[in-house]
Amino acid sequence: MAAPRRRGGGGDVGTLLQEERTLPKNFVLKASLVAAVIVLSLLFLVPSLGGKLPAWWRSFLPTEKIRLGLDLQGGMHLILEVEVAKAVASSVERSSQELVRRMREDKIRATHPETHLDNTITLTLLHDSDRAKFEDMVLRNYPDYKLLPARTLPDGKIAMGLQLKPEAVKRIEEQASTQALETIRNRIDQFGVTEPEILPQPEGRILVQLPGIKDSQRAIALIGKTAQLEFKLVDESVNPAAVTKATLPPGAELMYLYRRDRNTRMVDKEPIVVFKRVAMTGETITDARVQVDSQYNEPYVSVAFDSRGSRQFADITTRNVKKRLAIILDGKAQSAPVIQEPITRGEARISGDFTMEEARDLAVVLRSGALPAPVKILEERTVGPSLGQDSIEHGLLSMVVGFVLVVAFILFYYRLAGVLANLALMLNLVIIVAALAVFQATLTLPGIAGIILTIGMAVDANVLINERIREEQRLGKTPYAAVEAGYSKATLTILDANITTLITALVLFQFGTGPIRGFAVTLSLGIISSLFTAITFTRLLFDLYLHQFRPKRLLI
Repeated sequence: MAAPRRRGGGGDVGTLLQEERTLPKNFVLKASLVAAVIVLSLLFLVPSLGGKLPAWWRSFLPTEKIRLGLDLQGGMHLILEVEVAKAVASSVERSSQELVRRMREDKIRATHPETHLDNTITLTLLHDSDRAKFEDMVLRNYPDYKLLPARTLPDGKIAMGLQLKPEAVKRIEEQASTQALETIRNRIDQFGVTEPEILPQPEGRILVQLPGIKDSQRAIALIGKTAQLEFKLVDESVNPAAVTKATLPPGAELMYLYRRDRNTRMVDKEPIVVFKRVAMTGETITDARVQVDSQYNEPYVSVAFDSRGSRQFADITTRNVKKRLAIILDGKAQSAPVIQEPITRGEARISGDFTMEEARDLAVVLRSGALPAPVKILEERTVGPSLGQDSIEHGLLSMVVGFVLVVAFILFYYRLAGVLANLALMLNLVIIVAALAVFQATLTLPGIAGIILTIGMAVDANVLINERIREEQRLGKTPYAAVEAGYSKATLTILDANITTLITALVLFQFGTGPIRGFAVTLSLGIISSLFTAITFTRLLFDLYLHQFRPKRLLI
C-alpha cells in the first residue's frame, strides 16, 4: 500500500521531515561567503566612520575612506574657455619665424614677414627673380597655407602673402582645446586634488570641479597660468635706461625685471631690451624641480631639457658667452643672467624672488607643459563646507526616514519574514558604503538618492520572495518546502528586474557626467548588493531558523 502523502503534494513525509532536520548541502559554503562579506564590509567601513586609526590598524588593515563629492564637502566649480583664436595666432607667428629661417637658407631676399589678424603673413620680395623660388618653397613646406595673389609695387618689388586655410584653422582650434584639457588635468593631478572632474564642453569650454579645495585663488592661478617659457637674448647695444618704446630699434622690445632687495625687501624695477626673436622655448622641458640656493637660501626652479632641447640650449650658450640671456615666463622677464660658459648639461635655472609655494606651483605648470592658448574663466562657484554639511545632513535624514518607514512596514506586514528582510536591508547599506570606500568612488548628493532608491529595490526583492512563500503555504506545503519553492520561483523574476535596471545604471555611468555618474555608481552597487542579500543572505537565515526551531508553520 502506498505511503500517505501530505496535502498539497509536498513529497514523501519521511523525506520531507529528513530534509527539515538537516541543513542544505551548500549551507557551510553560503555561510562562509556571507561571513566573509560581512567581515570585509565592516573592516572597510571603519575608516569612514571618523576618528584616528591606530598605528597597528594602518599597518595591515584597510584605510580607504569614502570620498565626498563637490556638493557634499565643498570645493570649486569652474567653466573655462580656451582662447583658441590666440592658439591660431601663435601658430601663424611660429610659421612666420620659420619662414625667415627658410628664406635665409634658400637665399631669398625679402623684408621681415608680418602677421595679421586674418591669419595672413605678408612680406616683400626685393627682387622679382626670387618669386618663383619663394612660391616653390611655400608649396613644399607650408601645405596649411595658400598663396595670395602677388602684387608688383611701383619700385619693382613684389608683395607676397600667405593665408592659413580654414580647415587648418579648425584643426588647430580642436588641437588647442584637447591639449588644454590634458594640460589642465596634468596640473590638477600634480596639485593633489582627489577625484577632480575635468570634462570637455561644447564650443571649446572645459568644466572643472575640484572637491575639497580651500585655497581657491591658488588653484585658479595654477590652472590658468599659460606657462609659455621663452629664452631671448638681451640687446646690449642699446641703453635700456634711455630708450622708450617709440625709440626701440626694429626687432627689439622693452621689458622689466622686478627684483626684491634682500635687505630692505623693496621691489626694484630694472629695464632691459631684448630681441623679439625667440632663441628657444620651453616645449622641450622634461622635468622641473624646486631647489634652494645655498648662498641666499631662496628657492628657484631647475628645469631639464630633452636631447633636442639640450643641443639647442648648448648651441645658444656656446655662441653667446658673456652675453645676457633673458628667461621670460608668460611675457614677464624672470631673470637675465650672464652666460659665463657654454651649458651643455641640458639644464637651466629660473629664479625670481619666489616663495616656496610659488616655486612649487611654477614647477608643476612647467612639468605639465604650457597651455597652447590662454584660458578665460567664464563661471566660478565656490561651494562652502557648511553648504556641503547641510547637504549631508538632509541627505542622511531622508535616508534614515525612508529606511525607518520601510523597516516598520515590512516588520508589520511580514512579521518573522519581515525581521529577516530588515536584517538583509541593514547589511545591504553596510555593503554599499563599504564598496564605495573599496573602489574609491565619490559619494555625491545624487549618489545618496541612488542609495535611497536601492532601499526600495532591495525590499521589492524580499516582497516577491515572501509573497511566493505565503502562496506556497496556502497550498499546504511544509515551511521547508514553501521556502524552497518560494526562492526557486521568485529568483528568476528578481534577476530579470534587477539586471535590466543594472544595464540602465551602467549606461548612465558610461554616457552621463557629474551627478548622473554619482547616481549610477551607487545604484549599480546597490543592485548587486541587494541581489546578494535578498537571495543568499535571507535564504541562509531561513535555513538556519527552520533547522533550529522546526516550526509547523511560518509566521508570514
